Amino acid sequence: MGGRGRSRTQRKHFRQNRENVWKRSKHDEDNNVTTTNDDNNKEQQPSNKTHWEPFATQNLAFDEYYKEQGIVPTDEWDAFVGCLRTPLPAAFRINSSSQCYMDIRTKLENDFMKTLQAEGVDGSEVEGIKPLPWYPENLAWQSNFSRNQLRKNQILERFHEFLKLQNEIGNITRQEAVSMVPPLFLDVRPEHFALDMCAAPGSKTFQLLEMIHHLADPGTLPSGMVLANDVDVQRCNLLIHQTKRMSTANLIVTNHEAQNFPSCHLNRNFANGSETQKRELDINQLQFDRVLCDVPCSGDGTLRKAPDIWRKWNTGNGNGLHGLQIQIAMRGLSLLKVGGRMVYSTCSMNPIENEAAVAEVLRRCGGSVELVDVSSELPQLVRRPGLKKWKVRDKGMWYASYKAVPDNRRGGVVPGMFPSGKTYADASEQNDDATRAQLSDNGNNDTSENDMPVLEDSAAAATILDDEEVSTLPLERCMRIVPHDQNSGAFFIAVFHKLSPLPASAFQQKKPVSLREKLNSSNIQAESLTTKVKEDENVEDVKPVDSVGNEDVTMDDADIQAESLTTEVKEDVNVADVKPVGSVGSEETTTVDAGNGTDETILDAEPSETLEKKEKDETQPSTDTRAEPETNRGKRKLQMQGKWRGVDPVIFYKEEAVVGKIKDFYGIKDSFPFEGHLITRNSDMNHVKRVYYVSKSVKEVLHLNFLAGQQLKIASVGLKMFERQTSKDGASAPCIFRISSEALPLMLPYLTKQILYASPADFKHLLQYKSIKLGDFVDAGFGEKASQLLMGCCVVVLNKDNKTLSEAQADPSTIAIGCWRGRSNISVMVTALDCQELLERMSMGVEEETDSSLPETKTLTAEADEIVEAEEGEVKEDTKQP
Repeated sequence: MGGRGRSRTQRKHFRQNRENVWKRSKHDEDNNVTTTNDDNNKEQQPSNKTHWEPFATQNLAFDEYYKEQGIVPTDEWDAFVGCLRTPLPAAFRINSSSQCYMDIRTKLENDFMKTLQAEGVDGSEVEGIKPLPWYPENLAWQSNFSRNQLRKNQILERFHEFLKLQNEIGNITRQEAVSMVPPLFLDVRPEHFALDMCAAPGSKTFQLLEMIHHLADPGTLPSGMVLANDVDVQRCNLLIHQTKRMSTANLIVTNHEAQNFPSCHLNRNFANGSETQKRELDINQLQFDRVLCDVPCSGDGTLRKAPDIWRKWNTGNGNGLHGLQIQIAMRGLSLLKVGGRMVYSTCSMNPIENEAAVAEVLRRCGGSVELVDVSSELPQLVRRPGLKKWKVRDKGMWYASYKAVPDNRRGGVVPGMFPSGKTYADASEQNDDATRAQLSDNGNNDTSENDMPVLEDSAAAATILDDEEVSTLPLERCMRIVPHDQNSGAFFIAVFHKLSPLPASAFQQKKPVSLREKLNSSNIQAESLTTKVKEDENVEDVKPVDSVGNEDVTMDDADIQAESLTTEVKEDVNVADVKPVGSVGSEETTTVDAGNGTDETILDAEPSETLEKKEKDETQPSTDTRAEPETNRGKRKLQMQGKWRGVDPVIFYKEEAVVGKIKDFYGIKDSFPFEGHLITRNSDMNHVKRVYYVSKSVKEVLHLNFLAGQQLKIASVGLKMFERQTSKDGASAPCIFRISSEALPLMLPYLTKQILYASPADFKHLLQYKSIKLGDFVDAGFGEKASQLLMGCCVVVLNKDNKTLSEAQADPSTIAIGCWRGRSNISVMVTALDCQELLERMSMGVEEETDSSLPETKTLTAEADEIVEAEEGEVKEDTKQP
């Protein structure tokens, strides 16, 4: 992505269970060295480079930079750096909305915590696992074992297998300890609309979903929702894979640049629309109660888990991302409701990415936003206050204020990087010519930042470091987490509270004009100013590390006048990064984002009229593959029904005849809200394979999105509820749609037909053998009841107390699975991992019963085998859309 000059990305092998490793480049392969022995016979001897060398854990530039910034006291430096050079302990979090989270916590406290500490590993007496003291309810744990120990030590094998199984099922989430902190300070409640702007890989999104669903009763959905966004399509797929384990109807995954995330304003014509439309929609603009702004950063706070950063670290990474981070933060605040809370966070220690960005956001917003003092929250979390003063390093030079920056470096170093944020425009013009010439010469030094040249002229150094600025903003309310305080990674967190709407001036910040721009502007005609392409002075300095786009596009609120934006090409735009390779939907499609300077004439039009008008006015070649059969011949054909190219459309499913047949077959109560909650991703209603269910909150957002012209590029939405059965027996069943395993907990309290209650022995046998003939169950009455069901999908509920039940009893401890009632047998329709996890839960909570005279050899019938294989295959197929 982005060409060969970009940093390599780490290859993930989720399904092959292979560890994450850096792939060795071809040019790194060493050639054999030819040597001559005593007999003058040539032989090939491998070079010393044939073996992987350990990662370097030292960088002189890193040491000099952070010592100068004073992020830790001098007497703590050795402890700080020493901790950074040790591996990061593994951490994981128990899903608080999981049905069995209390059982998992009990097993960790009473089993693994004691046995691992007692047995010891490798002869050491180290504490094996322990709960993180600052995380509520002992739901987050830290392991002091390395990955190598977990994988190869036999004593830890049982613990390792337990972690892998629970993580795959979704009962726990592996996540760095400090990464769990930002969502906790968001204070998310079930009724909140939450936005995760840079969500991939999805661990924080999963955490937000836990908070939304916390304490929800079976068969109910919270009134809030989470919208998770990421700019890269591959990272979106990873995000979907992570959140799929949550099985939620309160999530939307989108694929947008965070700094240009659409606000979905309704146009004026909607205000005069029908009363029916007004009644159907409760919101007229997409705004959020909580916003998580975990921006892309240089990532040097993750040195313990990504030691390759030691080699690549330089100050240009943080300086280059400073502008993008401010843009994303400003966009997040514009999408935040008045009274809402936004958390800005990075996994970097660089004050240019942290305090400088926060200070610039506060200056732009004026009194409409404040920093929240959260020192009383999470009291056991050791944190340090934000810095009040820092310096800027650029091209080997230190600058304490913007007035010392030479003209030729003012494209890469901006006033917002300094504590005061002052431009010193007048003072800049009166600087001594000789001094500025000397600074310019030093600024043109092409030595890399890793070499960090030392200033030869001490007088120049004294001039640069004079008048050190101190911020007057309350930046001490920010939080810095340093590694050696609680054996963790490094993190930065700032909590914003929105007091009033943002001023218009917050989105009209002008960049200081450099000397070069002044000279160039004198030769430009006045009539061409509106279409001027400004010179990109920052290209050589912007070196994003695995960033999600590097466009310095002006952040515009929906209320900014569009005429000033329609013809001007934004400065510092990196053209190669505007369209990330492989992103879902091309940005060249005929779409306009409301939050990105939308033309007022387009806002006034109806959505359908807008699309037609844009199609007629399009001057670029069409992106529709059908319009260019010759140029696109041989390429993969993309589905074009949706607004966004290559993205399946989101369509409300209103086939009343099919829905009525489903409700009748399963006896679904009328109290279950169906109308307006079913969607599909296929525009052909005759060939719908999956039907998804969305919550009321998600339904409102989808309605708003449709009426606003489908501005959201939706990669995934909804909970898979019904799936068409494609087997031979499925096609002949009275109802060809089966209930998805993910939707079963939501549907169970409303089912009155096709439901069975099994004894623990029979339930266990179903999980073990996957398919059992109707006459082979331990409880003959169970087999008789099963034979009375209609052929097709059914639900089997574990009757732990062997009570006579007339209808589904749904509580947090209820265990149920989807099955298929065939001609002569009952077959389980859950994956092997689910069966294994349920068997372990039964072994913990259900007493073992004596085995029956069940035949010793049980094999899946052809019918059951076909169904189970289809189920497991569909799980893999659902990575892009659960």
